[in-house]
Amino acid sequence: MELFHMDLHIHTVLSPCAELDMGAPDIIRRCIEEHVDIIAITDHNSSRNSRAVKKAAEGSGVEVICGLEVQSAEDIHVLCLFPDPERAALFEEWVNERLPWILNRPEKFGDQIEIDEKNNIIREHEILLVQGMNATADEIIERAAVAGGLSILAHIDRPVYSYIAVLGMIPGDLKVDAVELSGCLSGDEALEWKAKTGGRTVIRTSDAHRLMDISLDRTTPVMLERPSFREIEMAFKGESGRKILWPWGDLRTPMEIYQEGDLPMK
Repeated sequence: MELFHMDLHIHTVLSPCAELDMGAPDIIRRCIEEHVDIIAITDHNSSRNSRAVKKAAEGSGVEVICGLEVQSAEDIHVLCLFPDPERAALFEEWVNERLPWILNRPEKFGDQIEIDEKNNIIREHEILLVQGMNATADEIIERAAVAGGLSILAHIDRPVYSYIAVLGMIPGDLKVDAVELSGCLSGDEALEWKAKTGGRTVIRTSDAHRLMDISLDRTTPVMLERPSFREIEMAFKGESGRKILWPWGDLRTPMEIYQEGDLPMK
């Protein structure tokens, strides 16, 4: 097992609330500078720029997971991650079918720019992406699983767009793969929130909307055999030595973790 640092919630210029510095090669360059090994591209209700970032990352050592941040009918945000761009695109079709036909107003909401791996503009997305779709958060989680993906309740510590803020609690039988806390929380605050998750896997992310948001101290340290979607899925379940390290400051070497009894030998 090796120690990796992952950030599973990053936006690009496709999200109208993101800054225009969030281009494909720019994100990868920042990840290299900050020693971030694994990222997920999760634009609002769309996966279209995840392919561009994945291609920009080729040969860089940064692993890119394709995903999207879906907004439910109750205005709850759910991160949905997929093994490849094709399955992410198929899931996006399901989302698009349920989005209201409201046109974006760039002067009010911001630009929604689809790009290639070199930041060349392909098109501007016309339908407003920052809006709720015609499906509940529970339905989104179920659909993501059927599509072969993982689901994460986004920023449960925030007063808006979070499952707890909207519905008050996370049901014990909700089959979500993990929950996310904001990377800016202190360790004590994070532990308090962890107690409200019902024992679920907890990660932290940057929810980056600008390059400076991407930072090593907003990643989740994780033990994996290699950086990949399937390894992350195993880590969420704590299978075969893969694990999310908790508390976040646990940056011991694999041998130190094994010697202290927290990680079985392969």
